[in-house]
Amino acid sequence: MDLNGKIALVAGGTRGASRAIAVELGRAGAFVYVTGRSSTGSRSEVDRPETIEQTVELVEAAGGKATAVRVDHLVPDEVRALAARIDAAHGRLDILVDGVWGGDHHLEWGKTVWEHDLDASLRMLHLAIDAHVITAHALFPLVIKAEAGLVVEMTDGTPEYDAVFRKGTSTAFYVAKTAAHQLVKAEAFELEPHGAAAVTVTPGWLRSETMLEIFGVREDNWRDATDTVPHFAISESPTFVGRTIAALAADPRRGELSGQSVDTGTLAKRYAIDDVDGSRPDAWRYMIEVDRAGKPADTTGYR
Repeated sequence: MDLNGKIALVAGGTRGASRAIAVELGRAGAFVYVTGRSSTGSRSEVDRPETIEQTVELVEAAGGKATAVRVDHLVPDEVRALAARIDAAHGRLDILVDGVWGGDHHLEWGKTVWEHDLDASLRMLHLAIDAHVITAHALFPLVIKAEAGLVVEMTDGTPEYDAVFRKGTSTAFYVAKTAAHQLVKAEAFELEPHGAAAVTVTPGWLRSETMLEIFGVREDNWRDATDTVPHFAISESPTFVGRTIAALAADPRRGELSGQSVDTGTLAKRYAIDDVDGSRPDAWRYMIEVDRAGKPADTTGYR
């Protein structure tokens, strides 16, 4: 996973999967721009303590180099200014990972489209779709200046899992989470003449900072949560998705995946990547074949 000399941007790199991706790209040698709305002394609407500056510190602790730039990716002028800054410094962008989201707290579980708060529904759609289109509009001109540039759109769920409505969520949340599967098809088509690739990637059941807090555990004792939520046994660390995307970015044949939606389990098999505990979780296959099928929790053959 040699990314020395590569310029990367992780949009929405404040926490969770995107934070880990920034760390692993930096560890592999890329110079990483980390953007987001939660900066030192300024929290986003998510109202959590993680900041983009802390992500940079983690990149540097891993031996990489990075810089934090506070950007609201729903504000076109701010994203254009980011693009101008990267263009002036490097003239290209080799890797663009768009992990902008921050909409989970807007979800009102189990409410129909007419019952769900309309502003909250629209905010989820803005974060999942508008922010990604704005980012593509401003940054893709730099991606096509790179040699074989790569775009990674982050989402939550595989096309197979998302083929049916996620019972208990909401219309806007479902559309927000499935939009990336279609978005990447269009992006791949438009980038292909320029030798660039676009792939949608989803982690599995992610042990993000928020998820660990919800279950009242830490990364070092996360298995304790399986006492109350047995299927959590298939969960994976953020580092797992970071490692798989770093491997994807370093793969000279990554264009084979352009236009596709893949998960960490698929990428882990392709690149022989393990999670921090030495296992190789195949979360979404498990979620379909075990969890959604109503079977007892058993990760045998899935990690």
